[in-house]
Amino acid sequence: MTVEHRDVVVVGAGVSGLVAATELAAVGGDVAVLEARDRVGGRTLNAALPGAGDAVVELGGQWVGPGQDRVIGLLAELGLGTFPTYNEGAHLAELGGAVHRYSGRIPPLGPVTLADIGQARFALHRAARAIPLDAPWSAADAERMDAETFAGWIARRCRTARGREFFELVTRVVFAAEPAELSTLWAHVYLASAGGLDPVIETVGGAQQDRISGGSQQIALALAARLGAAVVTSAPVTEIGWGADQVEVRTGSAAIRARCVVVAVPPPLVARIAFDPPLPPARASLLQRLPMGAVIKANVVYDEPFWRSEGLSGQANSARRAVSMVFDNSPASGSPGVLVAFIEGRHATELGRLDQANRRARILDDLVGYFGPPARHTAAYLEHDWTADEWSRGGYGAFAVPGALTRFGAALREPVGPLHWAGAETAVRWVGYLDGAVEAGRRAASEVIEALSERRIA
Repeated sequence: MTVEHRDVVVVGAGVSGLVAATELAAVGGDVAVLEARDRVGGRTLNAALPGAGDAVVELGGQWVGPGQDRVIGLLAELGLGTFPTYNEGAHLAELGGAVHRYSGRIPPLGPVTLADIGQARFALHRAARAIPLDAPWSAADAERMDAETFAGWIARRCRTARGREFFELVTRVVFAAEPAELSTLWAHVYLASAGGLDPVIETVGGAQQDRISGGSQQIALALAARLGAAVVTSAPVTEIGWGADQVEVRTGSAAIRARCVVVAVPPPLVARIAFDPPLPPARASLLQRLPMGAVIKANVVYDEPFWRSEGLSGQANSARRAVSMVFDNSPASGSPGVLVAFIEGRHATELGRLDQANRRARILDDLVGYFGPPARHTAAYLEHDWTADEWSRGGYGAFAVPGALTRFGAALREPVGPLHWAGAETAVRWVGYLDGAVEAGRRAASEVIEALSERRIA
């Protein structure tokens, strides 16, 4: 087996890992980036729109919005533009078995339900403000919140059936998980890291406001182009040997010795790497308690965006359908028309058991339920089941199960000797988003730069 030598190895060529590598290379570091896939981008993935020239749709993470200053600044640095998510016309919401059109922010839920959602939302924001985002396990009420599932919080806080249904839907579309799966503390931290519930669920003024021209994978492609031959794809890391001031990172056919390593892959994939010596118990135990959400994303292509001529925005949601959320994902030109359908949580698990033909039929049934018979007349269908993706094992990101943060959360970002941790799950702001990925990559690079500087002085 050949052995190379570098200053730093970065494991994972998603946005976070590539940002870390770019920061290190900028200060003269000799960096290698090892990526298991045959491409860069991690949980961002573009797909060409058939018959539409250079137009693409995103099969993975795609949106940016106000307050996400790090990723927006990076886009400007890379010369990448944005365009607004289509938001004109009425939205659709399925309530009580019927689909309703509505305008503005809030579906027609009725005054009692709206008041119920409002008081629960206020309680959520009030509790979140008291949590230190960089150390949520130290909050005064952390033990109680972390012992409770988010389902328990919803049942305790919401007094109406539709109020509970609203927060169940929010859980699926935000975390790609069921409320009973995640810790109440994690839910509060995640939402607080974005500035509250509203920025997470809103389009205009929120996290879904803008799309990246050329698709979100352009970020990783541009960063990888800067790094050139330092990025090696189709190189899954199997082992990491480490000591006080050296690491050896091994793939199936090669090894690289370095002074530090940045691991920037989802927590379940970190757990698949053999560490020698083993990771400290707290770090290993934390990895066992950070599962990925379950999500299938389908872009359904039409000759034209027929819903626009009917006065619809293309946005729809339901707490009961497998397709829980829909957006207009057409190119900036408006042609062809694209509806992007999200299947999350238990619905993703259910539809993931089907073959693609039957899954496609179920998804089209739901789109017809929202938009009527024209939704069945497709020009193309593009999907990605992230739960079946070998090098992600789910999406949108990892979440903490009850008890994880208060018992082991301090190990989330803490370096272990020469081992440093990146990835959107380790961010303090905008956890799980592209902005969080950028923050985490920069923070890990800063740690490595400081560690190497201290060693030189010593």
